[in-house]
Amino acid sequence: MKKLLRKIFLPILRTFESGEEEYTYKESHRKILLVVGALFLILSIASAAIAISASQMGGLIPFLVFFLVGLVCVIVGSLGSNRAVAKIWGSK
Repeated sequence: MKKLLRKIFLPILRTFESGEEEYTYKESHRKILLVVGALFLILSIASAAIAISASQMGGLIPFLVFFLVGLVCVIVGSLGSNRAVAKIWGSK
């Protein structure tokens, strides 16, 4: 299942897994990345609910931003290599 998901999200993962430079990876970075991703997804759902209840379609822009950031964090945190996690943190 993980191989299939990695193949589906390869364009996103390739961005963060590319490069040959050294990196510093800590296991806690992956855990924090998953938590931050989950929080952004929750924030996106709340943002969409508030925008819909207020009948403000412009409020869907924050939903899209929060959702995409949360989705990338969860994808890299769960499927990405150690290099991808370190790169998203900017660890060198």
